[in-house]
Amino acid sequence: MSANPAVDSPTIERGRPWLACTGPQFRMLLQAGVAWLGINHQSINDLNVFPVPDGDSGTNMLLTLQAAYDEIAQSPNHSAGEALQAAAKGALMGARGNSGVILSQFLRGMANAIDGRETFAATDLARAFREGARLAYQGVQKPVEGTILTVARELSDAATTAAADSDDLRQVFTRATAEAGHSVARTPQLLPTLAKAGVVDAGGQGLYVILQGALKFINGERVEYEPGAAGRKADVTQLQAEEGWGFDIQCIIRGKHLDVAAIRAKIEAMGESVLVVGDAGTIKVHAHAPTPGPILDYCVSAGIVSKVIVENMEEQYQEILLTQQRKPPIAAESISGIGTISVVSGSGLQQVFESLGASRIVSGGATMNPSVQDILSAVEDIDAEKIVVLPNDKNIILAAQQACRLTSKSVRIIPTTSVPQGIAALLAFNFQADLDANAEAMSAAIKRVATGEITRAVRTVSLDGLDILDGQIIGLVNGALNVAGNDHNVVALDIIRKMNAAHSEIVTIYYGQDVTQADADRLAADMRAAYPHLQVDVVSGGQPHIHYILSAE
Repeated sequence: MSANPAVDSPTIERGRPWLACTGPQFRMLLQAGVAWLGINHQSINDLNVFPVPDGDSGTNMLLTLQAAYDEIAQSPNHSAGEALQAAAKGALMGARGNSGVILSQFLRGMANAIDGRETFAATDLARAFREGARLAYQGVQKPVEGTILTVARELSDAATTAAADSDDLRQVFTRATAEAGHSVARTPQLLPTLAKAGVVDAGGQGLYVILQGALKFINGERVEYEPGAAGRKADVTQLQAEEGWGFDIQCIIRGKHLDVAAIRAKIEAMGESVLVVGDAGTIKVHAHAPTPGPILDYCVSAGIVSKVIVENMEEQYQEILLTQQRKPPIAAESISGIGTISVVSGSGLQQVFESLGASRIVSGGATMNPSVQDILSAVEDIDAEKIVVLPNDKNIILAAQQACRLTSKSVRIIPTTSVPQGIAALLAFNFQADLDANAEAMSAAIKRVATGEITRAVRTVSLDGLDILDGQIIGLVNGALNVAGNDHNVVALDIIRKMNAAHSEIVTIYYGQDVTQADADRLAADMRAAYPHLQVDVVSGGQPHIHYILSAE
């Protein structure tokens, strides 16, 4: 079970120079960083530049750092080099979203610099920070200043200067942390979108908060945090139970020294039809409950959670009736030798991708970015040596790229940033073509589809020439804010116009879990009235947060 990241008793003597950091001391620094990030992760989420409900940098960084901590929490006698290597491994496998992947690269660079050392001193720490910043930059195809990358580089510069002045690790940490805070404050000066939104960079703030937590431990301050409070900002935790049926909840918990009996007893108190089996390293959970949130929150607090499946049992029952009359889709790998993986949330959208031949579905999307381990597990689970991955979200591409580097299989990442792009890519898949030819054709296909999204603003902001109020309906075209208003259909029609509906042939409306079929049908009728030449299709996507996903071809 994951240890509770609470700092109880300092082992760094106050009032005297701290000249060498041991493995157990690094573990406690990381522990305090997790705790302080846990306390502050929601405020980091709230720094999202765009007022759309996908601000999850704080949650992604917390789950990534928690995975790093879990890797070393039960082995306090590591050398410093071993502790950092373990933390870097855990962070990589647990990395979620762009901010989590960059954080994992920062830890990897630090681990490379300290590798093989029993302890590390001030100059070693400065070198580790520099190498961490270098690898973080290297991990991003097009580095942008005014982000977590800038903060990492500038705090490493401050650490280098401090280490030249003093061999006291406390002084190096203090000056590096202070500079991280100053660097975060300067990010709006480097990135105009931050200045327009009136926020600082979320990833940079997350790194600053982690250092703050470590420094609190160094200075003897107590930091406590209950890891279950973080939860996982998953779409499944937002679902509302329907009378009489509830939800079927499944997941895998991984960790060290997991207590199967204790976990089973806890889940039995929250649900029915409970099956909890496994060992101290891996546990399979299955349960029925009125709502999935409490069980998933507890599982996240117990270890590293993957392969989350949540299904509405009423919908499940109806689907069983339908599938009795429907042939199952043909998996791509069974014919072509090439497996396909799609990242998507919402039961309806998952069924769409499965019907198009996706070999595996990784649950995820806005506010629920899958980890590197989640994607890697899907890659390894497919009985094929050639794989295509469709991230379907800009914040998942980096994690997919990291997973690609951890497998011996040949993997191609198609840079899909939306559900319609992912569908277009799967439609372009040729069962008779080889991996590279398919990757080329699928990449070309995503350029021929326009994506619109209709959601609700989560805060008041002036951005891209729009004055947006908290709670207003907003519309995006290919990820860019375009429209704000007070009526879903008016905003959607404006978005369709901006998607060049006059020259399109087909528009597909994927409606989310907060929208009724009747509402979606009314929108479709309005679109047909405005554009009589259009074929307008309506599909239940079931996606959270995004009321409508629109595809124009």
